[in-house]
Amino acid sequence: MKKIKVAPVKPTVSFNVFEKIDIRVGTIQRVEDIEGVDKVVRLIVDFGDHERTILAGIKQERQDPKEIEGKQALFVVNLEPRKMMGEVSDGMLFDIGYADGISPALAVPEKQVPNGARAG
Repeated sequence: MKKIKVAPVKPTVSFNVFEKIDIRVGTIQRVEDIEGVDKVVRLIVDFGDHERTILAGIKQERQDPKEIEGKQALFVVNLEPRKMMGEVSDGMLFDIGYADGISPALAVPEKQVPNGARAG
């Protein structure tokens, strides 16, 4: 396993601030290419009571981004919608490693849980 230079811990936040972040489990139903875009794919994610479109910059991190179809992962679902590449992303894939310059891995539950289950 590759060693990294561990980044300093970010400044302390209150528990009230942490409670505002809504992290939920969703199943990645589809991974779709976005025409003319090299780094970002469109994820269609099932959160139990609804689906969302979430854009994720994973296209160059994996040989086949579609390999994550059907997998559960963690997503931040209460970020303001963000327009990217002419599309709107309604959340953020919660992954591990990107900020540290290593090949990212999905943050996943250890066992199957209902879509929409909250983390924290």
